[in-house]
Amino acid sequence: MTTSELQIDAPGPVRTHTAGYSVRLAVSQDDVLAAQRLRDQVFSGEGGAHTPGPAGVDQEEYDDRCDHLIVWHRSPSGSAQAVATYRLFPPHGNDASPRGSALYADREFGLMPLERLLDSTVEAGRGCVHPAHRTGAAVSLLWGGVARYTHLTGYRYLLGCASMDLRDGGRNAASFWDLALARYLAPAERRCRPRRPIAIGSLERAESLRIPPLLAGYLRLGAQVCGPPAYDDMFGTADFLVLLDLRIAEPRYLRRFLGRDA
Repeated sequence: MTTSELQIDAPGPVRTHTAGYSVRLAVSQDDVLAAQRLRDQVFSGEGGAHTPGPAGVDQEEYDDRCDHLIVWHRSPSGSAQAVATYRLFPPHGNDASPRGSALYADREFGLMPLERLLDSTVEAGRGCVHPAHRTGAAVSLLWGGVARYTHLTGYRYLLGCASMDLRDGGRNAASFWDLALARYLAPAERRCRPRRPIAIGSLERAESLRIPPLLAGYLRLGAQVCGPPAYDDMFGTADFLVLLDLRIAEPRYLRRFLGRDA
């Protein structure tokens, strides 16, 4: 069975359809293109990033080696729109040595401290949600799809770069780093050095911390932050490397996403 055939949207204990939303893996190039157009809309149109690919499409070399998880919203007229997506890179698609050198996260962090984990790790990247659909339904279904994907493929870890906007002078990212130090920091042997560090300690802190929905999903499941953030010059963001061990993930949220399978 290929990963595109996994029953991410199978009926049963996991809720995969709600309020006009559904989640599944891309099964055609048209599906992938819909995800890439959504990414461009969010990253370029909303965030001001200069995304790779033709106009209106966020497209890069990693896309051909990954599975694309997409949340769709069906309007009353019957048309379906891609409203949330994550790009998932399973280790069985990675034949690089060392494994970390093939991952997107390697652009931003030295991954050697995690190398021994990477044969059991799915890298999640390019995650985004349409601004009109950042409600519980779309985000919950996206995370439910990620959890079911890792469960069905049998891999233990989920790795990703979680971005925080720096257009506020980095105040929000600095406040999150304080929270990560207090509650979510990975043990020393799993911390990775950013290739382009941010002087996070010298930045002013936000009066009220706002954690982006996708990063909040990682934290609810029990993810750890693998050190200080890297600067992503393409997106103008502070990127935090986060690692989730599914074997010790928060049971309450796993039950919510996986039902009896949890």
